[in-house]
Amino acid sequence: MSGVYKSPAGAAAILAQYRETLGLWPVAHSQGWIDTDLGDTFVIRSGPEDAPPVLLLHGSQSNSASWMRQVECWARAFRLYAVDLPGEAGLSAAVRPALDGDAHARWLEQVLDGLGLARASLVGVSLGGWAALDFALRRPRRVAALALLGPSGIGRQKAFLLRAAPWLLLGRWGRRRVRDMVLGPLPRQLPPAEQALVRLIEVIDRHFLPRLARIPRFSDAQLQGLAIPLLVILGGRDVLLDSLDSQRRLQRCVPRAQVRLLVDKPHYVGDQSLPVLAFLNAALEDSNGAL
Repeated sequence: MSGVYKSPAGAAAILAQYRETLGLWPVAHSQGWIDTDLGDTFVIRSGPEDAPPVLLLHGSQSNSASWMRQVECWARAFRLYAVDLPGEAGLSAAVRPALDGDAHARWLEQVLDGLGLARASLVGVSLGGWAALDFALRRPRRVAALALLGPSGIGRQKAFLLRAAPWLLLGRWGRRRVRDMVLGPLPRQLPPAEQALVRLIEVIDRHFLPRLARIPRFSDAQLQGLAIPLLVILGGRDVLLDSLDSQRRLQRCVPRAQVRLLVDKPHYVGDQSLPVLAFLNAALEDSNGAL
């Protein structure tokens, strides 16, 4: 766990809170692991087994609990596989392969193989959006559609750690301030599942070591070669990524993509269950119509 958690005790605290939070998963599900070259990968399965498959890829400093707001909506129409990224605050192997090679694409291919899926749609947020797009560019035949929420790797990455460093010296209050800049302020009254998510975020903030390496940006040529149905939702007040740059590049390089800039949203663009559901349904209908 070296390089991922601050201490063994911190790792245990995060994983205990994660398991407690997963006890509030809002729909019937099963949990298990897939064996990959990067070690065991944790997957939560929800939705009808015969429904079209969708992989859910969370962001950095997070895990699959971040999808608890959305799965109840999506699991009615799709077979969902919420996958813990390696090297993040979940139950997958605590290893961090380099981002500038094909390690993550090979890992995701092995996850699909382990799940018995020839092809699936991918929904990713932030770093998970980068991983989904990277996979689609390297293995396009295995991706039916892409829905990306605040994805890394398109627009310019801001130097947020420098801005956040003084706040992080102020203890719990400072960490909450940084969290609010990234995720937006939380309502005062939250249901039990949301309260568990907040506790999980707080324990991750205390005990997890974030990635410091810059995330590679995809070239214009790579983006121009993307022919897969694509939805990208961006926050206009994103403190981590330049959303206007992302919007301009996508409009120039992938003109067929659906790009939505939510001007008042931070990096976390909020619950986009319905727009993502509509996009995935339309992509599925288009795919069936083309057969």
